[in-house]
Amino acid sequence: MYRKITTICLLASLLLLGACSEKASTTDKRIVHNQPKMDQVSREKAIYFKETFAAVQPKKDAAKLQTNYSAQEKKEIPRAEAHGGEVKRSVPLGQTLLKDKTDQTNGPLKKNRLVAFYGTPLSENMGILGAYPPKEMMAKLKEHAQAYSDLDPERPAIPTIELIATVAQRSPGPDGLYVTPPNDKVIKEYVKLAKENHALLLLDVQLGRASVMQAVKEVEEYLKLPYVHLAIDTEYSVGKGQVPGVDLGHVEGADIQEAVEYVDQLVTANNLPDKVVLVHQFGNGIVRNKEKIHPTNHVEVPLNYDGFGDANIKMSAYGKLVRQQPIQYGGFKLFTKNDKPLLTPKQVLQLDPAPAIVNYQ
Repeated sequence: MYRKITTICLLASLLLLGACSEKASTTDKRIVHNQPKMDQVSREKAIYFKETFAAVQPKKDAAKLQTNYSAQEKKEIPRAEAHGGEVKRSVPLGQTLLKDKTDQTNGPLKKNRLVAFYGTPLSENMGILGAYPPKEMMAKLKEHAQAYSDLDPERPAIPTIELIATVAQRSPGPDGLYVTPPNDKVIKEYVKLAKENHALLLLDVQLGRASVMQAVKEVEEYLKLPYVHLAIDTEYSVGKGQVPGVDLGHVEGADIQEAVEYVDQLVTANNLPDKVVLVHQFGNGIVRNKEKIHPTNHVEVPLNYDGFGDANIKMSAYGKLVRQQPIQYGGFKLFTKNDKPLLTPKQVLQLDPAPAIVNYQ
């Protein structure tokens, strides 16, 4: 009897081991070889994340970023940005992390750059998304991403749609928040467009009199999708007696940090790929108490400079508002109709640090 039981147990163990081995073999086919060991949850997230976007691959003859600049260009790079101040770089040419900052996530900015078109199809005056039909816009976006991938092949660019999900307005609306609520039909159209093109979607929230968390919860269902991320437009956040677009608003760093931590919780609760929370600003004092803002283990936080106009002034402002008030990464917006002149990708990547996000409006 004892031998019979032992034999049965041994056979069961062998069958179980075989089943596990077959499952492991099936899983391993989807993982790049020679990756460091990780726990099963991390492995599954890595696989899932890998499938949520496709960076535009550089051309075969693309040279490393550093080799695209002459010795003289490398000497002159910081001058316009310094605008009479310190001309020494804080980080090496091409580095996207700000000085002394780290990235503990598996987020898209760690190895890639986001190249984004900003706006809403509901308005031609609010960015590129309103200027072209979705498919034509997507084709142009991929062309822009290709330019950045070719210039910096070690950090291939991911095409990214930055869609304004909640739009600040000058009338109070039924809820008195001075903001148009999300248009689900439009969002779903661009969710589908991003997924079909292996792009990322940034949902941008303009706040009006709504709090940061009110705006985030308006788009929460979409943030649970693996390829959808968050952007916070801070200048339209106004208080009682103020009107967005008339009065310049501001947001407290602690309120932004609450949103960062909330998105972090969404990632862990829903087993999502790590996310980006992009913070927009164009002037000093619009994002207050930046020292309260910190990336987390699952959320990357780039600070985006949004000013338009003279190129040298823009570069100098990027240094003052991003490099000198550091969070983690930098972002830089280009206005195709208002910048004089419009900086080229090569000029943009000369910035210190190099922007991890480049968005076009």
